[in-house]
Amino acid sequence: MIRSFNGETADEAWRLSIQALMDDGNVHVQPSRLGPTREILHATFSIQNPRQRWVLSRTPAINPAFAIAEVIWILLGRRDAAFLNFWNPILPKFAGDGDTYHGAYGYRLRKHLGIDQIDRAYQVLSKTPDSRQLVLQIWDSCVDLPDSSGEPSAPDIPCNICSMPKIRDGKLEWFQVMRSNDLFLGTPHNFIQFTTLQEILAGWLGVDVGEYVQVSDSMHCYENDLKTFASSGEPVTAPNTDNLAIPKPESEAALSAIGSAMDKLRSPDLTPSDFSACLNEANLPEGYQNLLLITAADAARRRGWTDEMAATVSKCTNPALTTAWERWEQRNKSKPSKND
Repeated sequence: MIRSFNGETADEAWRLSIQALMDDGNVHVQPSRLGPTREILHATFSIQNPRQRWVLSRTPAINPAFAIAEVIWILLGRRDAAFLNFWNPILPKFAGDGDTYHGAYGYRLRKHLGIDQIDRAYQVLSKTPDSRQLVLQIWDSCVDLPDSSGEPSAPDIPCNICSMPKIRDGKLEWFQVMRSNDLFLGTPHNFIQFTTLQEILAGWLGVDVGEYVQVSDSMHCYENDLKTFASSGEPVTAPNTDNLAIPKPESEAALSAIGSAMDKLRSPDLTPSDFSACLNEANLPEGYQNLLLITAADAARRRGWTDEMAATVSKCTNPALTTAWERWEQRNKSKPSKND
């Protein structure tokens, strides 16, 4: 049986799935290599307004700077571990301690198969907007299947399998397929990653953003994490007011500039004056600037630069991002979770 969780926003759909996982008598208690899980097989999420991508009701809150860093890393086709590790220093514990990450989604989409699949999607849909042949492949059986003894081939095996974008009625619809999805640690980030890709590609194509649908073959949470994670009693809502859907040349220039700025922000030699210059020189559209501001605020926080942190957050004009940041900052004033 397929279970469906539908919402106007990502937060609404996510809260419905959490309720089902906690209360549904049909949930399986399933063993795994990392401990027992509560699992719903064959689950779908439908998000009617994918721009409202931030799951703000998760307790403890997600780190918005890390979520943004993942998005930029993916869109730039990178796989270097150091970039992500700055914004999430414990990530190697879960994804491996090498110089690169095996399952890097952006690298898989833009380089791994010898073709830039995102650029090809733009080319195809620009010329044949009714195409049904676009499948953006992340999974690679040659390197991702377990070995013959059943052992994982790497610590970082992609949970996302593929994306299938289509233009219908002047909107870019998105269908995301996942083999496995951790509702607390993975789902909020996956929503952000692929709805952002959906919005940016829609901007390149000059079409509106349609529905986002995600299929998870195994939607689960680890029973040990139930001691740490939950959904807030009342929904936490704040509108995402930014528009990332801009023409391809401007979008690519903005993404490149953010990536370069973030490389500077994670430099061990960064000074406060370098920090200010990095933000002032970026010259980004407002929506992209807000993404950079949140990552910069976290870079300042990690150095103990509280004045720079507060001043940077105050410049962010997006209520969803400022709310996500406030919840993250409040989390850090209490005992931080060991899990992300």
